[in-house]
Amino acid sequence: MDKNNKAIVVFSGGQDSTTCLFWALEKFDEVEAVTFKYGQRHENEIVCAEKIAEELGVKHHVLDMSLLNQLAPSALTRDEEIVEKEGELPSTFVPGRNLLFLSFAAVLAKQRHARHLVTGVCETDFSGYPDCRDIFIKSLNVTVNLSMEENFVIHTPLMWLDKKETWALADQLGRFDYIRTKTLTCYNGVQGDGCGDCPACRLRLNGMNEYLLEKEGQK
Repeated sequence: MDKNNKAIVVFSGGQDSTTCLFWALEKFDEVEAVTFKYGQRHENEIVCAEKIAEELGVKHHVLDMSLLNQLAPSALTRDEEIVEKEGELPSTFVPGRNLLFLSFAAVLAKQRHARHLVTGVCETDFSGYPDCRDIFIKSLNVTVNLSMEENFVIHTPLMWLDKKETWALADQLGRFDYIRTKTLTCYNGVQGDGCGDCPACRLRLNGMNEYLLEKEGQK
């Protein structure tokens, strides 16, 4: 099997990873998605990811990573207040999450004969998470290749986009409405536009409104 044009997308069912999934479907001949079950606050996230993958006809893997919840509990894995303080990592930061997710995605990619890995991490709107930085991704790309004697390529289509530009990409892909209504980004587990109050919803809605205003002004 030719692995050179097959991709594995790290997929949560949220705005960013779903945009990346549509991006990958445009770019690669064959695409599969992997979702990690790590004790996130809402089972709705897994259900949402499964439904989207099924609707799109994308082979979907769900891997149990519950050990991460035991080692690195955070506000993403506990029903506790989400705290953001200047100069500190948000309480939603899960140490080692992207390190483990991408490493296991690479192991899966090897088994599925895929060369490409796609993730929605972003340094522009990354909330200070160190494992969303471009330098980390480049470093990990080298590491997984050395560890498995492979030539994986980790793609980060959103790395230098803010949320407004991410919505613009969704629109360019012809999937704006789908991503707006079908995805789940909200920390409180509300699909679509979400609760409107948590940090994830505010970031998402502000970016969408900025994009729609700009688009309207171009008419």
